[in-house]
Amino acid sequence: MGRMRLAGINVHPVKSTAIRPVEAAYVGRTGIVGDREWMVVDGADKLVTARELRSLFEIVAETPATGGRTGVDLTLSGPGADPLEVTAPDEDAPTVGVRFFRKQLTARAVGETADSWLRKVLGRDDLRLMWCAEPTRRAMNPDNFRPGEYAAFHDSSPVSLISDASVGQVDAWADDDVPAGRFRANLLVDGVSEPFAEDGWQEVAIGGARFRVAARIDRCVMTTIDAKTLESGKDPLRTLARHRRWDGKVWAAVHLAVVHPGEIAVGDGVIVS
Repeated sequence: MGRMRLAGINVHPVKSTAIRPVEAAYVGRTGIVGDREWMVVDGADKLVTARELRSLFEIVAETPATGGRTGVDLTLSGPGADPLEVTAPDEDAPTVGVRFFRKQLTARAVGETADSWLRKVLGRDDLRLMWCAEPTRRAMNPDNFRPGEYAAFHDSSPVSLISDASVGQVDAWADDDVPAGRFRANLLVDGVSEPFAEDGWQEVAIGGARFRVAARIDRCVMTTIDAKTLESGKDPLRTLARHRRWDGKVWAAVHLAVVHPGEIAVGDGVIVS
């Protein structure tokens, strides 16, 4: 095996919005700082993602961690509206119970200005922006996660990883193009000798951070949406169903839990066990 290195770091400040590649990041106990710390909910305070509202992909969310303006918690940009600067709610703001898939999580509502902006850009009058108030209160799946491991508004883990070899193999198998962005992984590793080698890793050290491989990732329909055209195809799910299907699901990439927080940067060596 050649030298493995970190080839990409991707942050998604608001869940399901545009991928924001960064050159360096800090990994905390609840994931990469600035990643999926905000989300959109509907009138029933239920999570809204690009699975049902694919125009979320057109919203660009920036924070200081992604190169946004210093001192501004979040900046939103989208078609047909001026950029909006958003301030995170303070600790005195009331908490809201939000439905996150099958779980109930705690969040804080951002306010009417941000809600109105989202409703205009996304064309729905029931949307609200929420901020992750207390990520350490989230109960993780005990089948894969241990006490002291947390996540913000991530699907199932604070960090996700895929190798360029795995992406390349899926793309080679598929009839349609399957770029790495379809998997929306936080970390892309190159120099991996075999596709899906990450399935067998137990621990990963990158820069000053160390991770535990908690589980493989089962993939959903979001991977079939082209983030540029917003059109859906059948790949990569069709291809994964032919080659990577078991337990009634299809699989690519891995969930990571944070063992030791620290700085990471593109180009860092990747050490696995």
